[in-house]
Amino acid sequence: MFELRPETAEDWWEVEALYDLCFAPGREALSSYRLRDGITPVSGLCLVARDPSGIVAGAIRYWPVMVGQERALLLGPVAVHPTRQGEGLGGLLIHGSLDKAREQGWPRVMLVGDAPYYARFGFERLDGVEMPPPTNPDRVLGIALRPDAWAGVTGHVTKVT
Repeated sequence: MFELRPETAEDWWEVEALYDLCFAPGREALSSYRLRDGITPVSGLCLVARDPSGIVAGAIRYWPVMVGQERALLLGPVAVHPTRQGEGLGGLLIHGSLDKAREQGWPRVMLVGDAPYYARFGFERLDGVEMPPPTNPDRVLGIALRPDAWAGVTGHVTKVT
């Protein structure tokens, strides 16, 4: 069993080490990272999963962004330690954090990712939502946390200022 709790400042180095392990070198050069630079992640939505020994097994983070004139959450990164993959931990992190986002009143969430993986959580391709280049538009996905939250929402994704 895993303990799922909000990420704290004390978790930061362990979470960063997990992201370094799970993602290719240069991950911070991706366009989604430009939207995170200098921005504080959303409190209470960034979660860490620890195993019974207290070791970080997975983590997820969220960032506020603007899509045109509308606020949204940018999910990512989400990572599960390679020795824990296939145990449902990614799903636990995603479902748990989406529930918390709904409770906090966020209307919509977006991400850049693999559509077949994220479709099982309800994410769909977002037409008319433009991430900074060189993002593949087919990988820009979103989920409405309230009915029709993405209806009519289009435009460039930018940092919250």
